[in-house]
Amino acid sequence: MEITYKTDVVPSPEQVIEVYDSAKLPRPTNDAERIGKIYQNSNLIVSAWDGEKLVGVSRSITDWAWSCYLADLAIHADYQKLGIGKKLIDITKEQVGEQTTILLLSVPTAMEYYPKLGFTKEDRGFTILRTR
Repeated sequence: MEITYKTDVVPSPEQVIEVYDSAKLPRPTNDAERIGKIYQNSNLIVSAWDGEKLVGVSRSITDWAWSCYLADLAIHADYQKLGIGKKLIDITKEQVGEQTTILLLSVPTAMEYYPKLGFTKEDRGFTILRTR
C-alpha cells in the first residue's frame, strides 16, 4: 500500500465523516453542512490517501508566523498504527515553518499519543466550551 499525502485538496464532508466515524473522533458527523463549513474555514489541511480513499486528515488554523492550532487529526481505523498520523503532523510542521508553535487540544484517548510525537503537555490553557 502506498499512501499519498496532499496539501492542495480539501476532502468532501462525506469523506471526512467516514474517517472521523471510523476513528471515533467526537465531531458533529451527523451534520455534513457543519463539517463542510469547518473545512472551508481552515487554512491548512493535510490529507492522506490510499488511491482515491481518504485514510487520514490533519486540519489546522494558522497565521503562518506565530501559532498553528491543530484542530483535528484523524486516521481511519483500518490504517492506524502505520505512521500516518506522525507523517500528517510532520507535513503540518513543514508547512508552518520553524517560527510557528503548534497547539492542540487532545481527546482523552490520545493523551499518551502526542508526547510520542514531540508534543509537550501544557497545563496553562483555558477554554470556553461550545453550547451545542
